Amino acid sequence: MHGWVPVVIGAIGRPETSPEQYLDVFFTRSSESRQAGQQALQRMYARTEGRDSATSWATREAQYDAVCTWGIPNHALLQRLSCLEMPVFVANGDSDPMILPHYSYLPAGLIPRARVKIYPDSAHGFLFQHHAEFAVDVQAFTSTPS
Repeated sequence: MHGWVPVVIGAIGRPETSPEQYLDVFFTRSSESRQAGQQALQRMYARTEGRDSATSWATREAQYDAVCTWGIPNHALLQRLSCLEMPVFVANGDSDPMILPHYSYLPAGLIPRARVKIYPDSAHGFLFQHHAEFAVDVQAFTSTPS
C-alpha cells in the first residue's frame, strides 16, 4: 500500500470534505451501510462539549505522507512481523478502498498467532458500522487463553 487510490484522494484528499465524501470512503453504497454511516456520524457529533480538536490540513497531509512512506514495498521489513509472539487481531471491511482487504491478510500471514476478521458490506468505517460485533470479537479475542 503505497498511497491511496484516486477515488479516496478525490473524496477526502483535500482540506475541506463533506459528510457525503466521508460516507463514500468509510461506508459502502448499500442502504444498510449508509444507514450505519449516518448513525455513526450522529454518534460522533452528538457530544458538543469536551470534543477533540479537528485535525488540521497539515496534520492530515503529514499522515498521508507517513502512509506513503510506510507503504513502500520492503519485504525484509515485513518479514520482521514473524518475530511477534503475542496474539494479534487484524480486522478490516470487505470493501475498504483505503486498506484493501488483501492487505490485512499479508501481515496476518506473517504473524504466527494472528487472527483475521473481515466484516461484510463495510469499508474503512467497519469499526463504526459493526461496532457491537467488533466489541464482541475483541472481547472474545482478548479472553481466549494464549
